[in-house]
Amino acid sequence: MKTRFVLIETSHAGNVGAAARAIKTMGFDDLVLVRPRWSNVLRKEETIQRASGALDVLANCRIVQSVDEALDGMSHLCATAMTPRDFGPPARTPRDHFALLLQGALAAQPGPGPLDEDATPGATDAAAHSSGETGVAFLFGCERYGMANEDVYRCHVALSIPTNPDFGSLNLASAVQVVAYDWRQALGGYGVSDVAARGERADAQQVAGMLAHWQQALAEIGFLDLDAPKKLMPRLNQMFNRAQLTQEEIHILRGVAKAMLRTAEAAKR
Repeated sequence: MKTRFVLIETSHAGNVGAAARAIKTMGFDDLVLVRPRWSNVLRKEETIQRASGALDVLANCRIVQSVDEALDGMSHLCATAMTPRDFGPPARTPRDHFALLLQGALAAQPGPGPLDEDATPGATDAAAHSSGETGVAFLFGCERYGMANEDVYRCHVALSIPTNPDFGSLNLASAVQVVAYDWRQALGGYGVSDVAARGERADAQQVAGMLAHWQQALAEIGFLDLDAPKKLMPRLNQMFNRAQLTQEEIHILRGVAKAMLRTAEAAKR
């Protein structure tokens, strides 16, 4: 199923570049501009700079003169409208709507976009293919006025990003980023790569040796009374067990104990 982002009458070149960057980070590349303020907006320096490397999205971007042209091949249309309308499609948060869309739950609801009623809950992108949709388009209005009523009315939903009730004004590219992120998450999302080196876990004998070193050091600095140790060392043992120390961390902690012993010895002289 195709995904398309449509910017209508965009007036700031930087927002075009930033929107291209926003959708590329979420794995999308279909961007269409409808009657932008600048006919050469895709070549403007500000656009290229704000795209920050998403030049392939800009290269594939199309400029058209009508919303109809921009929506060619799209079957499910999502408006983005912060201001409520007294008539038109239902307003939902992106996450709520995407869940309904991919589950096929919208098929039983009135509206211009029929979906497959046999789609099962928990479906992802593959199930969306079977729902009968050929493509999903996200429409964004101009920076100053938002979307025109006639463009909102033609859509299946008015997506509303939950924001501070006292200040809900989102920059155009920021709104594109939020919608692109929620849509990517609904489709399954991307995994997070943990590049931090974890090191080899310390074994029980290494932890016990480190604790014996600490016990000696804590006693030398007067923090631990060896005649009445109570539960300090068992508690430290439990704390270090929860930390799942690596061998390198054991070396660091032994270095701390060594420094405490050295300081205590120097203080006695």
